[in-house]
Amino acid sequence: MPTVIAVDAMGSDDAPAPEVEGALQAVRSYDVHVFLVGKEDVLRTELRRQLHEHPSWHLYKKSVEIVQASQAIGMDEKAVQAARTKKDSSMHVGLRLVREGKAAGFTSAGNTGAVMATAKMILGALPGVDRPALASVFPTAKGTTAVLLDVGANVDSKPQNLEQFAIMGEIYMRKIFSLDRPRVGILSIGEEEGKGNELTRAAYPLIKNLPLNFVGNVEGRDLYNGNVDVIVCDGFVGNVALKISEGLVETVRHLLKESLSATISGQVGAMLSRKAFIDFKKRLDYSEYGGVPLLGVKGACIIGHGSSNANAIKNAIRVAAEYADRKINKRIEEEIASSRMQSAQA
Repeated sequence: MPTVIAVDAMGSDDAPAPEVEGALQAVRSYDVHVFLVGKEDVLRTELRRQLHEHPSWHLYKKSVEIVQASQAIGMDEKAVQAARTKKDSSMHVGLRLVREGKAAGFTSAGNTGAVMATAKMILGALPGVDRPALASVFPTAKGTTAVLLDVGANVDSKPQNLEQFAIMGEIYMRKIFSLDRPRVGILSIGEEEGKGNELTRAAYPLIKNLPLNFVGNVEGRDLYNGNVDVIVCDGFVGNVALKISEGLVETVRHLLKESLSATISGQVGAMLSRKAFIDFKKRLDYSEYGGVPLLGVKGACIIGHGSSNANAIKNAIRVAAEYADRKINKRIEEEIASSRMQSAQA
């Protein structure tokens, strides 16, 4: 049976076009069934338009269903207030499908704060998880990927939160990226054990005692050099690191494109530079990763960028399905329960 994924079809900046196209691409590429959640008349119109433009997609029409939701939460709305008051929003309805067992996972490119607040409210946290965390994927210089968490779900964290982030991030990296023993580190201002602030110093021994491949403290550059696979920090620091990285990527893309245009001449040179630039751009393209998982809630919840295109939506659906199929939540429950038992016995 295909894995059923609910998609907030009213979430992205250009909704619902990317969501509808991404859903159609997903059902063509993966063994999934998609619920497009949103205003039915709007979604049916967009679905008809895309099927008219791509006649071959009619073969996959039955794998995409529309589920009515009369409300949508905008990017500029206050997250918690919107989550509490808009009970028939596409986020609410989509996440209820997960809670009721009608869908295995949910993805949205909408208001991040609202998705997190709604997911915590409707799905709740896994047993043993004090605070869910957002985990973002970064490309490295070695051609691998690294996961940073938390990148914004918790502005203030306690040492035991970072301990749980380490467990959840290690499982996610192991199950989704098929790494046998992911290297886990704490983001700090130096590699020595005593370096860092009160939070990182207190979290160090907790994570060190876990049955993980713990490499100690790591610095900001380690996010990209490929020397560590999972990096944990509080949501304030993680979100700053994420936003700086996004800005840097856009700046490097712009400068590289300008430099190539100015220095490469001739048809062959232009073709080679274009190929190199496209390869570079793809390696840094967030749409290849689909979105970031909200680790620690009951169900697969993947949050995409507001500017997500169809490729990003397609990949977010893929990641949500993989998350559910590989039973990541079951592993998180088991390993957090085990770590708490060990702590109680110590």
